[in-house]
Order: sequence, then structure tokens, then C-alpha cells
Amino acid sequence: MPTDLTEQQIQQMLQGMRVPPQPQVLVDLQMEQVMPDPDINRIAQLISKDVGLAGTMLKFVNSPFYGLANKITSIEQAVSLLGIPTVVNILNGLAIKGEMSDDNITALTRFWDNANDTAMVCARVAKQVGHPNPDEAYSVGLFHNAGIPLMMQRFENYLEFLEGSNTEQCERIIDVENERFSTNHCVVGYYISRSWNLPLHLCQVIAEHHSTKRIFDKPDGGVPTQKTLHAILKVAEHICGNYRLFNNLSEDLEWQKNSKQILEHLGLTELDIDDLKESFGDMGISV
Repeated sequence: MPTDLTEQQIQQMLQGMRVPPQPQVLVDLQMEQVMPDPDINRIAQLISKDVGLAGTMLKFVNSPFYGLANKITSIEQAVSLLGIPTVVNILNGLAIKGEMSDDNITALTRFWDNANDTAMVCARVAKQVGHPNPDEAYSVGLFHNAGIPLMMQRFENYLEFLEGSNTEQCERIIDVENERFSTNHCVVGYYISRSWNLPLHLCQVIAEHHSTKRIFDKPDGGVPTQKTLHAILKVAEHICGNYRLFNNLSEDLEWQKNSKQILEHLGLTELDIDDLKESFGDMGISV
């Protein structure tokens, strides 16, 4: 568990902050709600494309009120357990489109698109390597950068700072954030995912998703489940070009430093990565 922030600092950081839902997803959901016979599968599909909405649904269904023996990560299962009336009430409470300026929507568009692409690639890679729970991989991909919009809300010109920072000499790309803001999007992402009641091991993957070298250098190999999810996420980030989107790098330095260990852990080769890139490119995912 990260120790960068005190509990008081965490509360101050998260107070009044939430990951805004995509306006178009809200519109599509509102259209489905007013249908004579709303399709719960369609509603779940739309929610699973949005970081904020998906996180909120998991927060509700994993809360003590429902008393589930095990926390769930499947958005489809969450929506099914909550039921359409409860889901609609939650969605109506989160309909904040009017509170967002055009500038905010534009700034967050690449975050929303990348989160959805990364989640889809994670699920596909998880199935390819035989991971027993592709839903967990999807959740890690969807939520791994959830701290970014919260950092954007808290710190002015946060994205511009990231794009202009020299991360090439850093062991981790989040080191520049720690130096400037005394925290980083991984730490904030950990705490927001905890507030959504995600399973702890997923929150820990989110917290450490830019600590790849340390994770793979552990003598004991680390926690196998978390290590595999971390490796799947790194493959998805590389395929989706996250290093270009958020750090304005021409090369994926994190992948170059750690790809051999990641691929060995998953039983993949560079040829497999090339095939995945081609496959996802054909699907319209930016690679």
C-alpha cells in the first residue's frame, strides 16, 4: 500500500473530486433509459466503457449494504445485481454534463478513449495468456490511470507539465510528478480505486503500475496474481501508445527497459505483440 499521503491528505485530495463521465456515454445511457424496455446488457456495455461510471457501480455493489462475500470486478455482474431502477438512479445523480466546460471535455477526451482502448486490449491479452479472470484485467486497464483526471482537477496545467517534463533520465516516469506535486497519479489512482471498493489486489496493481522494474526485480517474484495483471497492463499500455499520449515520448522507454521480463512472464514474444498490434489496429484502436 502506498504511504506517500497521510489519511488527512487523502481526504483533502479526494474531497469533492470524481472522475467525470463521458458526456456521450451519458447521452447514450439516457436514451436507453427512456426506451419502453431498457436493455440491461446494453446499459452494462455502455457503463463498462467509462471510468467514472464503472467505478461508481462497483463502489455501490461492493459496499457493505449488499453484503457480498467476495468483491466483484465485472461491470455486467454489478449492473445485474443492482438492477435497472437503482442503476438509473445512480446515473441520474451523476449526470454532470452541464457542469463541464468544452475545454474540460476536450482535455479529457484522450483519457477516456485511452482508458477504453487499454481495457479492451488487457482483456484480450488476458484471454490469450490464459488468465483465469479477464474481467479483472479489463478493470485494471480501465482504471489504471484514474488518478490523471483527479490530478488535472487539483493541479493547474498538470497535463502540460507531464508533456514538457524530461522523464528519460528517471527510473520511473512518475518521479517527475513526485518532485513537482509530492504525489503522483498512481498514488491518487490507488486511493480513488479503494474508494470505489475495488478488490485490494487490483488497487495495488494500479498503485504500482509504473514501478515495473522493482516488481520484476523482486527476489521472491512478488505476488503472482498482481505480477501477471501488471504484465498484461504493460503490454496493453505499449500497444495503445500511452507513452505518446501522456508523456509525449517518441519511444516507450518503460517497455524497452522491461519488455524481456514482461514477455517471459506471460509466455509471449515480440512477434505476438506485432500480431496484437495489427489485430487491434484493424479494430480501430490507436496503436
